[in-house]
Amino acid sequence: MKVLVSGSTGLVGSALVQDLARAGHRVLRLVRTPPQSVDEVHWDATAGRLDVAKLSDVDAVVHLAGESIAEGRWSPAKKARIRDSRVVGTSFLAESLAKLPQRPKSLVCASAVGYYGDRGSEVLREDSAPGTGFLADVCRAWEAAADPARAAGIRVVHLRIGVVLARKGGALAKMLPPFRWGLGGPLGPGTQYMSWITLDDLVAILRRASEDATYTGPINAVAPEAVTNAQFARVMGKVLRRPAFLPAPAAAIRLLLGEMADALLLASARVEPARLITLGYRFAFPSLEGALRHLV
Repeated sequence: MKVLVSGSTGLVGSALVQDLARAGHRVLRLVRTPPQSVDEVHWDATAGRLDVAKLSDVDAVVHLAGESIAEGRWSPAKKARIRDSRVVGTSFLAESLAKLPQRPKSLVCASAVGYYGDRGSEVLREDSAPGTGFLADVCRAWEAAADPARAAGIRVVHLRIGVVLARKGGALAKMLPPFRWGLGGPLGPGTQYMSWITLDDLVAILRRASEDATYTGPINAVAPEAVTNAQFARVMGKVLRRPAFLPAPAAAIRLLLGEMADALLLASARVEPARLITLGYRFAFPSLEGALRHLV
């Protein structure tokens, strides 16, 4: 296949590009800087620029681009960048693909479990109602922005991705130091559910979603074993053979991170990968302990 990937320099995108290349696929990368090779395609969604001439024979598109939600406090300007980088970017890409004489067969778009909002211990599947709050609103608009591609007959997949655990970078890189020092523990009450997935499984799901016509619509990209934050801390401590009992008070987290604390660290989303299970996907790392032992 010939696959177009946006967000190709990020944690997930760079791993996906390597995986696709190893599998023998040709990869084109959407870039915002001037292209440095024949496999780079320039685009600027805000300015409405995309070199569509290079997209005529693309088989699949994987769209991962978006402003990081976990870096820096959420000022009004930061929140606007988070929303626009997803909604404006997806809308422009979907409209551009829909106008191609030879359209790709699939468009796999990143979304997030933030779609469901803060839902306590409620089990959340793909047919669960959306939640409320900034991230839930962004995710709804983000998914709707792909409608032009869907209307043009392109198979569209929305992967609602949980916390991605990887050897290098991402959430785990930020969590590990205090746990290694014996200073780890639950965040806030510790009762909030955390839906996670290893980078290995996420890359495999992205590739399968781009190839397999049975993958369509919203799909929860999370491991089957959602855990509470306190359970995560206990398992991390067990794997590292370190104590993990020092809680971080919710008030201190809010003081440090502001609105982002409630949306990312203290919110609870007990998400189940119902569609993936139905589709027969077999997780390489279905349990948290096995995943952490593999990664750390």
